[in-house]
Amino acid sequence: MSGWIHALWQKKLCLLCLEQVQGRQAICAACQHDLPWLLHACCDCALPLPAGDIRCRQCQQQPFVFSTVAAPWRYAFPVDALIGRFKYSAGWSYGFLLSQGLAEHLQYLYREQYLSRPDYLLAVPLARNRQRQRGYNQAQMIAQWLAVSLQIEYLGAVLRRIRQTQTQQGLSARQRRHNLSGAFAVEQVQLLRGKHVALVDDVVTTGATCATIASELLAAGVRRVDVYCLARTGQGRSQSEVI
Repeated sequence: MSGWIHALWQKKLCLLCLEQVQGRQAICAACQHDLPWLLHACCDCALPLPAGDIRCRQCQQQPFVFSTVAAPWRYAFPVDALIGRFKYSAGWSYGFLLSQGLAEHLQYLYREQYLSRPDYLLAVPLARNRQRQRGYNQAQMIAQWLAVSLQIEYLGAVLRRIRQTQTQQGLSARQRRHNLSGAFAVEQVQLLRGKHVALVDDVVTTGATCATIASELLAAGVRRVDVYCLARTGQGRSQSEVI
């Protein structure tokens, strides 16, 4: 954790608004309340939905191969800005704080029996050159922090990205599927067979990446795949992806 965040904690100041906070909280109650909590979402893919809706139209027509997505927030301000600093500017302290919020969300879901605990945590892998340029894999860091908080083993050598892909942003449904085809490999298959795993990423947008990896895991004998992420965007699959 960076020195300036530690200094703010010592002074008991909110990291977002710099107002006084109670106890050891990093964010004040008002800022906590104003975070873009994901209160109404599809029970399968966590796509934000109007109050009262349970499952999005796309998942009604063709569910994802993974079982469910767990996310505490919508991808909106200020969570999107904090994730951006973590992902692109090495703002690891922001990633740590958001990961602690995700851990608390997951612990609540386990406690209330809305979600079963997985046997292992896995992280969406980056291509070697992209990780070399960035210096770290943000999904791997989130998974490692979750492993400590949730006391669930993180397996770091199971998933490998074996082909460089272009960014998914701006691609059509067909281009997205083609872009990810053959991009991932599963190793240590014997360890995974019959197990329930959770795949960790920072943000789920259309779910295409997680679905591709989940398909590989299920083909390798994994019993169930869930997806854990910090935030979910409001962008679902296009109609052509479910027909």
